[in-house]
Amino acid sequence: MSQLLAPHGGTLVSRLVDDERAEALRQISLELPSWTLNRRQLCDLECLLNGAFSPLRGYHDRSAYESVLDNARLPGGEAWPLPVVLDVDAAFAEKIEIGAIVALRDAEGFMLAVLTVNDKWEADKEREAEAVYGTIDGAHPGVDLLRREINTIYLGGSIEGVQLPGHYEFGSLWFSPAEIRAQFERSGWNRVLAFETSRPIHRVHRDIIVKAAREHGLHILLHPVVGVSKPGDLHEHGRIHCYQAVLKRFPAHMTQLALLPLAMRMAGPRESLLHGLVHQNFGCSHFLVGPDDGSPPDVERGARFYGEYEAQEYLDRWRDELDIEPVFVERHRYHRQQQAFLSASQSKDNGEEVSEGELRSRMMRGEEIPEWVSFPEVLESLSRVYPERNRQGFTLFFTGLSGSGKSTLARIIYAKLVEDGRRPVTLLDGDIVRQNLSSELGFSRAHRDLNIRRIGYVANEITRNGGVAICAPIAPYRDTRRAIRGLIEENGAFIEIHVSTPLEVCEQRDRKGLYAKARKGIIPEFTGVSDPYHVPEHAELVIDTSDISPMEAVQQVLLFLLQEGYIDYRD
Repeated sequence: MSQLLAPHGGTLVSRLVDDERAEALRQISLELPSWTLNRRQLCDLECLLNGAFSPLRGYHDRSAYESVLDNARLPGGEAWPLPVVLDVDAAFAEKIEIGAIVALRDAEGFMLAVLTVNDKWEADKEREAEAVYGTIDGAHPGVDLLRREINTIYLGGSIEGVQLPGHYEFGSLWFSPAEIRAQFERSGWNRVLAFETSRPIHRVHRDIIVKAAREHGLHILLHPVVGVSKPGDLHEHGRIHCYQAVLKRFPAHMTQLALLPLAMRMAGPRESLLHGLVHQNFGCSHFLVGPDDGSPPDVERGARFYGEYEAQEYLDRWRDELDIEPVFVERHRYHRQQQAFLSASQSKDNGEEVSEGELRSRMMRGEEIPEWVSFPEVLESLSRVYPERNRQGFTLFFTGLSGSGKSTLARIIYAKLVEDGRRPVTLLDGDIVRQNLSSELGFSRAHRDLNIRRIGYVANEITRNGGVAICAPIAPYRDTRRAIRGLIEENGAFIEIHVSTPLEVCEQRDRKGLYAKARKGIIPEFTGVSDPYHVPEHAELVIDTSDISPMEAVQQVLLFLLQEGYIDYRD
């Protein structure tokens, strides 16, 4: 091969317009309906604008969407495994007619692109889940995301880009496909192995990557996902520091690090195929495919939705149609006797491995990490985001019915931790937040949900900066609590405490007369009476205050914090 591999479909498709057209679009955008993109949608738009999703020229219309679901192909026959559509809510969709032009904006209001709508339809999410994920089981995080967070109406059409989303952090690591290709050509690289990950790179990963590159005669592109990654992944800023730290462990002048603004779908085999096409658009000739490639992390009940090597088997069936070549690798484990990482085919012994979750737990417990697990500079970077628990920020999230005792417990815990004085502590009680943060909100389901999400946002900022946030809202909805947990666990610990006092006891304690008003219909949508309370399934602590005093309940919380290492004895 004397030149870089051609992009998928033959041409790198950039949807960014020239300066004159961009200015014209900015002027007309003032009169256009606007849609504010969420983080996932921003990632998709960037990949459409910069050519990472070549040969797409915009969002799929319905015929392309259905072709992708049914055949993993575009209507023209090109491989394309996952739908790329703009999902909007029903209220916005009602205002949009076919042929309309929509301004697409980021959260700060900057107009990034315009969409000319050529199709609009209501999604069949069950069909999409079965086609894309191979299951309709809501325990699959992709299916769960599709049902909870993806809007019901899809828009398709061509886009014109005014500017790419801004990346102010780590600016030297962001490259468009055209920029990477130009850099490869300047350096004389034409055989490049892409390694995509959403986790830090440790010794085993480094050995696998270098070995594969050496065997196939390839340069290396480290291409980590820093758009929307998998649940439980370390926040991208912490991961990027790890990637920068480990770069010197790779062959000098043979390795390039570039960040990939992709929103991961966790669609298993189909996800792997998409990754290969994206890497081809960035100029790579090969891409590394490991066990569980593209799969979601193990869910709480330990279910696995795809076989360990199912992605590799799927890609092997596409091999004759793919220009980019997948490089399949086995799972490797460390073998002390040989002092090396070996695959199952190289050794009959099981060997040792430390998962990312286990590494995180060990670091937060202050345990020694074996030398073979990672590099000192990577562990040093991780220590800043995985500090020992007695130095880590955390959120205590009390949830329960009105009158359960959660506010009383929160106030006492707040007092105890303030007395301790070793970390800043903030109390975000439901009533206090209502007065100061959400005074304009009512008590409809939507407003109650928004109030809880505001509490979660503030708690996350406190936790991220090493403080302790104590929250005591009713927080009746499981999906909302789950979203807040996911947000906070990127930056610290989330400790859910279900104050499980029964409804009848809560009604007996009803000092404000709220339950009585709810029974009479004076207060609509009242939790426990006319609106449901979703009992937490995996709370760290469950406390029933029916037969114990508040101080006894508080001691349960303090003992848990002590046992788990979040607080400790003074030296």
